[in-house]
Amino acid sequence: MNIENIRKDFPILDKKINGRPIVYFDNACVTLKPKQVTEAMRGYYEDYTSCAGRSAHKFGKRVTEEVLKSRKTLQRFVGAKNEKEIVFTRNTTEAINLVANCLNLEKGSAVLNSDKEHNSNLVPWQFLEKRIGIKHEILQGNDDGTFKLDKFEERMSLGNVKLVAMVHISNLDGATNPIKEITKIAHDAGALVLVDAAQAMPHKEIDVRKLNVDFMAFSGHKMLGPSGIGALYAKYHLLDEMSPFMVGGDTVVDTTYHSAQLEKPPEKFEAGLQDYAGIIGFAAAAEYLTKIGKENICKHETSLNRKISEEISSINQLKIIGPKAAEERSGIISFNIGKKNPHDIALMLDSVHNIMIRSGAHCVNSWFNAHNLSGSARASLYLYNTVEETNIFVDSLKKLSNVI
Repeated sequence: MNIENIRKDFPILDKKINGRPIVYFDNACVTLKPKQVTEAMRGYYEDYTSCAGRSAHKFGKRVTEEVLKSRKTLQRFVGAKNEKEIVFTRNTTEAINLVANCLNLEKGSAVLNSDKEHNSNLVPWQFLEKRIGIKHEILQGNDDGTFKLDKFEERMSLGNVKLVAMVHISNLDGATNPIKEITKIAHDAGALVLVDAAQAMPHKEIDVRKLNVDFMAFSGHKMLGPSGIGALYAKYHLLDEMSPFMVGGDTVVDTTYHSAQLEKPPEKFEAGLQDYAGIIGFAAAAEYLTKIGKENICKHETSLNRKISEEISSINQLKIIGPKAAEERSGIISFNIGKKNPHDIALMLDSVHNIMIRSGAHCVNSWFNAHNLSGSARASLYLYNTVEETNIFVDSLKKLSNVI
């Protein structure tokens, strides 16, 4: 993987602020965009702006073709059986809410989360518990952030779990949950499986059929794509059985004043005019990642993570959250330095050295509250980050740790 060539695809990396280059280590929040993505989106706006599936003129036909092509690209990207198993949404959050509102869970049925779910895969089930009376349960992990597979199997053997809704890779500490094993145990117990793959999809080779998951949600903005676009993968028979929770234009074949005939999946879930440029850019990002190879990306991130982790371990009172081995934390280094405010760490790195990291609870407030922590500072790496940038980060963090 040629990092220099890759960085040329990201014009924003040439940017300087106050004469200094930027070091972008906030990739778990949102990734930068290569020119291949922005050019694909610009093509829609400048060359064939129109509606898909509605207008019969040349522009309309072109958009319809591009959307179908994009859907097939995402199908191949995740290993789905056919393109009708890909529903376009605004993001992972909407995809999870779609399942929560359309799966027709009944009062008393249990939905099981891990203890490190993003709010997007936590709050929808809390709301369902209050609204219809499902049982929302949390499975606690090990002290190092890894998954308790034995405890999960024990809980599933008790029955009554209708849906296991689990994160694949945690955006808090980068720990990976064993989804294939989780799915097998869940299915054996009669439960469906929904995977939040927002953090996994940019980094990890994923084949939904090999994993045998029932639902998988992911976003474009974390995998080099535009913001405001995401997708839900679902087995077709489940989509066919589910009723949409948003209806209107494009979700129906025909209407009378008193009735409506729904489209088949995936269209029946894609209400209203879609973000066509976003869909096209989403597919362009998937093609870009496929060309680079996610296995290569993972090796590169792990190498940088290992280097940073080893070199900051000498900082007094610094503690990395999650598994000890960098290999088990994807591209994420989430840490605290004694009782120093993580926001102060992030602000100083940004203001003095143009090093951009995240601070706070990372939308996993529940875990931090359970552990009596206010949050953490989080550096997250991606395919365009370099060894030189890690040196800048480590040197700056060592200096600032003594003055904050």
